[in-house]
Amino acid sequence: MGTQSIRVRGICVLLVITAFFLTGFLIGWFAKHTSTNTSDDAGSSRSLREFLDEMRAENIREHLRKFTRLPHLAGTKQNLRLAEQIKEEWLEYGLDSVEMVPYDVLLSYPNTSQPNYISIVDELGNQVFSTSLAEPVPEGYENVSDIVPPYSAFSAQGQPVGDLVYVNYGRTEDFSQLMREMEINVTGKIVIVRYGKIFRGNKVKNAVLHGASGIVMFSDPYDYCAQGVQPYPAGWNLPGGGAQRGNVLNLNGAGDPLTPGYPAKEYTFRYSLEEGVGLPKIPVHPIGYDDALHLLKNMGGQLPPNNWKGGLNVSYRIGPGFIDSFKNQKVRMNIQTNNQVTRIYNVIGRIRGAVEPDRYVILGGHRDAWVFGGIDPVSGAAVVHEIVRSAGKLLRRGWRPRRTIVFASWDAEEFGLLGSTEWAEENAKVLQDRAVAYINADSAIEGMYTLRVDCTPSLHNLVYEVTKQVSSPEVGEEGVSLYDSWHKRDNWTNDRDAPRISKLGSGSDFEAYFIRLGIAAGRARYTKNAKTERYSSYPVYHSVYETFEVVDRFYDPSFQRLRAVAQVRGGLIFQLADSQLLPLDASQYADSLTKYAHSIAQLGQKHLDALVTYGVSFDSLFSAVENFTTAATSFHERLKTLDRTDPIQVRMANDQLMYLERAFVDPLGLPGRPFYRHVIFAPSSHNKYAGESFPGIYDSLFDIEHAASPGRAWEEVRRQISIAAFTVHAAAMTLTVPA
Repeated sequence: MGTQSIRVRGICVLLVITAFFLTGFLIGWFAKHTSTNTSDDAGSSRSLREFLDEMRAENIREHLRKFTRLPHLAGTKQNLRLAEQIKEEWLEYGLDSVEMVPYDVLLSYPNTSQPNYISIVDELGNQVFSTSLAEPVPEGYENVSDIVPPYSAFSAQGQPVGDLVYVNYGRTEDFSQLMREMEINVTGKIVIVRYGKIFRGNKVKNAVLHGASGIVMFSDPYDYCAQGVQPYPAGWNLPGGGAQRGNVLNLNGAGDPLTPGYPAKEYTFRYSLEEGVGLPKIPVHPIGYDDALHLLKNMGGQLPPNNWKGGLNVSYRIGPGFIDSFKNQKVRMNIQTNNQVTRIYNVIGRIRGAVEPDRYVILGGHRDAWVFGGIDPVSGAAVVHEIVRSAGKLLRRGWRPRRTIVFASWDAEEFGLLGSTEWAEENAKVLQDRAVAYINADSAIEGMYTLRVDCTPSLHNLVYEVTKQVSSPEVGEEGVSLYDSWHKRDNWTNDRDAPRISKLGSGSDFEAYFIRLGIAAGRARYTKNAKTERYSSYPVYHSVYETFEVVDRFYDPSFQRLRAVAQVRGGLIFQLADSQLLPLDASQYADSLTKYAHSIAQLGQKHLDALVTYGVSFDSLFSAVENFTTAATSFHERLKTLDRTDPIQVRMANDQLMYLERAFVDPLGLPGRPFYRHVIFAPSSHNKYAGESFPGIYDSLFDIEHAASPGRAWEEVRRQISIAAFTVHAAAMTLTVPA
């Protein structure tokens, strides 16, 4: 045999040995990262337990104290400094990378030289009363500067003068009742409404639609004071001088008003201020209930329905205008708020995934606050900070999640979810391709009673499993799981022996991810007892009294409730990022779709004669839901026999679970709301805070008995039913065996 032949044979043998070695290595590597044997499951469980136990109540307290020392309104230097501090500390905690991502968006601020206020003027135009220019500063904060006075962000400028009309909460049904039953027209009038029940922007939209020249909003004691509780600082109720700030946009998911649909970067085309999306056309201003008393006490006109009466010692007469002895007096608004393009900064941190780095689990909450933000948002920001710290500890011990975890500190949420929406717009293609889930981290505590969870149906079972691994924070419930405590306190579910989970509406940073992009989403926080505590939200909401002390003294002195929320949010992202098979449940989605279909059909059944007359049927929707249920059941049966040692099979199954939520997205969006694209879930057109199922059908049925053209209205109902039926059927096909 020649030397060349020996050399060739040697090379061949070496190649064969190398191939066997590489094959063995790859098999071993994949087995290591995809095995579901008992030791791996136990290791993952131990890591989760370590992660949850690492979270400390005393750390959350310190984070909250640190982040609430000064005001940090979006677009201000202090909020930028806070972003830089968070970036620095996240890097110290051990995240793989942290960056600050800027956008130039439209924000809105009061004019410092021409303050906003409401006045009563006599026939000569002389002021006989004017509302407060600022809230009384709480004790301990007297020397703090840069406290923005109460105002309505994005209000139109102006000084309208007119008779005052009281319109209860300013809901669609309130304005309808005013016109149809009381025969009062508000065109050219200034309306006054109480906060609560619906998003303030919907109140403004309704006032504009009915021709009002301005709108005043106030926090009524009925809605912002709990019975038997003292005003702050003696208790946690809203003082009479407190007022609720907030934006009054009608964005419907558009993000920055000047760059709807696209990220607000230097290269982006911007509309003019006059063309900006969602900007109100009339002046708007918030006041406290002490000032509201002066405006309402001399109101004339007819007495209101009983359910229009609040907690002030006045008659709540409707108007227009004042009683005879004051009939020559009018109300004048003096609003000089300015809108300006301002730079904001998101902080984005990442832990790189070990096996699937191209799959993202996102935990995001906003940082900006109207003043100190003790509850909204810093109770949530403090929780995120502790989750990041705990994750960093685990990283140092050798743990690394299977998938990439993204942590986000959003900016300018209070101005219309701007920071989160702009980042979603800039990264939309990547997120639609790679995002597994988005867990929202806004306010972590809004009450002192029990847990509240809102999420997409595919996350229900995961929420229950995580809460079973968290201890109840309540005194006297030692050894009780959070799940059992929550179940006992909020067992409102009729069709299932489990705690109540609500639908996602809007009003927080999950909106763009869930309703526009179709990414599975959820949120969890501590809340009030909705059966007995009638007040809206929490009393000091968006006021100067949202301090560290209101949490430390009243809401959670031990900080165990906030720790429990941290563990729930942290447990969700851990399981979503580290489970070999994604813990998403299509069967639970099927159960929810069945319930939602029956609910929307029942709404239609209120108009039986019209259904017959116009040939409207829900049969196609029920058929699609049945198809989806069959597909979901078959899918989960196949998962039981899935070869989890085969990374391709695991990836395929995970992709079907991950993309399920995307299947419910209609690229054309809802009628008049192109950025709300989820066919199953979207905010109500009449209340941004409330989630509606099958929103296209729901909106087409709303107040249909008063439609100007019944035939066209019922035609739209049929169209929306067909869109919903098609979408549910298409979603079912994504769960079938790949061809």
